[in-house]
Amino acid sequence: MRNYLIDGGSGTGKTTVCDELQRRGYQAVHGDRELRSAPEPDEDTSGRASDSHLPPLWDLAKVKGLLADQDEAVTFLCGGSRNSSEFIDLLDGVFVLEVDDLDTVMRRIDERVLVDPSDWGGRQEEREIIMRLHHTKEGIAQGRAIDASAPLQLVVDEILRHIH
Repeated sequence: MRNYLIDGGSGTGKTTVCDELQRRGYQAVHGDRELRSAPEPDEDTSGRASDSHLPPLWDLAKVKGLLADQDEAVTFLCGGSRNSSEFIDLLDGVFVLEVDDLDTVMRRIDERVLVDPSDWGGRQEEREIIMRLHHTKEGIAQGRAIDASAPLQLVVDEILRHIH
């Protein structure tokens, strides 16, 4: 069994890549949705733009359970995790989706906000954070860079090429 993290900044395609991996029959988990840990009792959950840009904490018990699952030959954990340092040594690799062109990133953000106006990037202060983080790469795991500006099929093919 092999386990991989797919990380990247906002608008780089983590969710879309995860969906495509699932469509192709791989165990791919939307970390931001399925692995998010419950907030700590003293954690601010107001979602203010000043702190909501931080990746969520992932439930380590869930993560470790998935990584130990002997029934799946390959597992992909997709999304950003603030506590990835606590499980990154259990992974066989990390892929970092990158889109150099900020206009492409912002167009993708615009498309998802059209579907759900409450999604991250819908408010101007969030957009400013996305633009800053696009340049700094803050909060992104280190790993093999994947050009996520390519068509989806090619992005996923590239990831799969590296694991086989």
